[in-house]
Amino acid sequence: MSATQVFSRPVAIGILLLLGVVFASNHIAARFAFDHGTGLVTAVLVRSGVTALILLAVVLWLKAPLKLAAYNVPKRWIWALGGLIALQSLLLYSAVARIPVALALLVFNLFPALFTLLNWLLGGPRPSARTAGLIALIIFGLALALDLPGQLVKPGSGSAQFWAGVAFGFGAASVFAVALRVTEFKLKALTGPVRSLWTMGLVTLLLGALSLVVLAGGAGQDAGQWLGRSLHWPSDWIGWAGLAGLTLCYGSAFSVFFALMPRLDMARNAPASNIEPVAALILGWSLLGQSMHTMQLIGALVVVFGIVLLALNKQTN
Repeated sequence: MSATQVFSRPVAIGILLLLGVVFASNHIAARFAFDHGTGLVTAVLVRSGVTALILLAVVLWLKAPLKLAAYNVPKRWIWALGGLIALQSLLLYSAVARIPVALALLVFNLFPALFTLLNWLLGGPRPSARTAGLIALIIFGLALALDLPGQLVKPGSGSAQFWAGVAFGFGAASVFAVALRVTEFKLKALTGPVRSLWTMGLVTLLLGALSLVVLAGGAGQDAGQWLGRSLHWPSDWIGWAGLAGLTLCYGSAFSVFFALMPRLDMARNAPASNIEPVAALILGWSLLGQSMHTMQLIGALVVVFGIVLLALNKQTN
């Protein structure tokens, strides 16, 4: 079998389902880490640094050129992508630290709809009536998952931390939609593993440099206090296990995905990746004791169903 021959569809879907569960496990492990003293920046720095090393091994194994000049790609756009992914990572982990993991991922999974709308606003094709209807369905499902009807009946029943988590999740989705736009229109010449290596390396470099500047007193007092809290190491063995778990799960799933992507026939099988929020819901309930009532579960299923249909709809356009 040649290195470029695609897997059979059952095998490809099985791999994508497994990777989705591992990505969900990364967020579950992150919640354990955050609940036991690990700082947000610490988590992203460790995760991105280790993932960059794994991706470097993958790129060297694939014998792909490392220099951007080989792909005729402007450096400013890969720096922009690194900055966007660094911000998206901090925002998403901020959401995971505040609200149930499954809800954080459901809000974050608005990014395909936001990406479609962003492309339209920047001069791309207008979404079809079917696409607009699916986006409306996703938003409706998310409203149920967030229990907005209950909030209207009992105003103020949601805590400030809950809505902050929702805002962080939406921010992560918005930033990721912009990152996808940059990837598709400015960095398409870069192969997946090389682009991911540069991105993870720059995330590590940018956050590391920011940490050094702030801790050295080169920023305001508020920024220094925030970063001081965000750079904490775990306070006990559970926190260390969570940090190791999120790093291992993210690094392995991210690297395997981009190493195998040419053989996964993503044009047909991408909707299988949407298992992640469902897996997070099950893992969050079984490991963290997080649960949602019946209407929220229905809303979560509507969101996932709408995202899958939106992905299938894009493939047929």
